[in-house]
Amino acid sequence: MTRSSALQPHSCSELIPTTSNTIDILKKYQVVYLATVYSKFALGTEMAFIEACRIAAKMVMADIKVYSPIAHTHPIAVHGGINKTDHSIWLPFDFALMRKADALCVAKMVGWDESFGIAEEIQVFKSDQKPIFYLNPENMEVTSG
Repeated sequence: MTRSSALQPHSCSELIPTTSNTIDILKKYQVVYLATVYSKFALGTEMAFIEACRIAAKMVMADIKVYSPIAHTHPIAVHGGINKTDHSIWLPFDFALMRKADALCVAKMVGWDESFGIAEEIQVFKSDQKPIFYLNPENMEVTSG
């Protein structure tokens, strides 16, 4: 490093290296659809809702435009007296929003790989040839799928 470059101001992003496993790779998408386990979550749907909100909040704070169907529809179902786990009600709604989203981010919560809903979401994004990412909810690291 030359003396002149050492005196140049640096932005925070220049000082902190970014890697492909940070959630920053999701910032380039206008809308990221967040898939989280719900009915198969071992601690129940209420805790699945809370966890989906926690993950979505971290993404919002990282400047990612995220849509979480669980965070959005769980309170509608609970307070509107609608069956929370009836796929015939929720999947058509979710499909419409998946078509609008630019990328899928699957949170690897316990039970995610047994979820019918997540399998459907992955299939839609694959058939639409949209990017799919996998998120570790503990450390918020992302890998592409």
